[in-house]
Amino acid sequence: MKDLTTDVLVVGAGPAGSMTAKWAAKSGARVLMIEKRQEIGSPVRCGEGMSKDWLKEVGIKPGKWVNVEVEGARIYSPSEKVLEINERNAGNEVGYVVERDGFDKALAIDAANAGVEIRLKTAATQVLREGGRVVGVRAKQFGEPFEIRAPVTIGADGFESQVGRWAGLPTNLTLKDMDSCLQYRMTDVDCDVRYCDFYLGSVAPGGYVWIFPKDTGLANVGIGVQLSKIQGMAEARKYLDAWIAKHPAYSKGKTIDVVGGGVSIAPPIRQAAADGIMLVGDAARMIDPLTGGGIANGCIAGKICGEVAAEAALAKTPTKEFFQKYEKGWRGRLEEKLYRNWLAKEKLCSLSDETFDKVVDALEGVKLEKLSVHNILKAVHTKYPEITREFESFL
Repeated sequence: MKDLTTDVLVVGAGPAGSMTAKWAAKSGARVLMIEKRQEIGSPVRCGEGMSKDWLKEVGIKPGKWVNVEVEGARIYSPSEKVLEINERNAGNEVGYVVERDGFDKALAIDAANAGVEIRLKTAATQVLREGGRVVGVRAKQFGEPFEIRAPVTIGADGFESQVGRWAGLPTNLTLKDMDSCLQYRMTDVDCDVRYCDFYLGSVAPGGYVWIFPKDTGLANVGIGVQLSKIQGMAEARKYLDAWIAKHPAYSKGKTIDVVGGGVSIAPPIRQAAADGIMLVGDAARMIDPLTGGGIANGCIAGKICGEVAAEAALAKTPTKEFFQKYEKGWRGRLEEKLYRNWLAKEKLCSLSDETFDKVVDALEGVKLEKLSVHNILKAVHTKYPEITREFESFL
């Protein structure tokens, strides 16, 4: 295998990687994106629900990958009091249920059409350094080793980011900042295609159960459980099976697909760039710690990252100092909400089922201008001020 050179190397072809690669190419750089798997988007490790208001910002047009456009969400307390959230009282917080593999492929196609070269079955095995600066990676394609040299390397390889770790960036996670997630795709269920449903409390310690409808009678039924609150990742299955058994609309269903894995629910990464390298998406802890959703944040940051990467490569200034443009850009757009939601997650994980019931009860019938931790707590404070004492910094 011959060694390669390019202006910008992107490791990982998920949404953040494809978005970074696309915007780097559109900004004039030669871009190579590598993906260790043989197929972009597969296997799916996602609940497949996402908001929609951010798509235009990064140049994504809805396509065949949209299964359902939902009207809103329903949040269930432990006693199954229900709070309905829709566009009338929650702005643009509702959106699509998608085929995630189709979505990822669509973004990769956009990147390729912008001029990005893509290589599958190509895994990074080590970063290359010269004078303390990252200058590319060692890689293997179909078992054959070779080098890829680039003035700018982008780690878009997920929250377990090996590229970030090899480069010496702080990517370690504690158990309380990780969820174990498991999801069944189930048919012959009684789901409502108008809503995504979320169940809170001890049914999913430190997380929630979700129902994302894919079609009439077809839904993703999943759970996220905080790793620090269970004995092992396999315990998530016990909680999910127990929830399904208690709900006839789903216990009668048939499982046709199972996916699982870990999800970061950590605060924003302290450092996302060093000489020659930037991290983006899940690799940079851009997953929302409260919801576990990372697609929108990864794509928004990816656009910023791609533009800065191209500028640095073409100007031959791929330094940590130059990459502050990226750090300031994505942090200015995302960091405050990510950090506040991490703090809120820390508090919410300590709440009892009784308290969750009171929170949902307090919100019933309240018009929220926008769904946010701040607005939710203001509404709860009116009816149950004792609950919000521990959350005073959010008010």
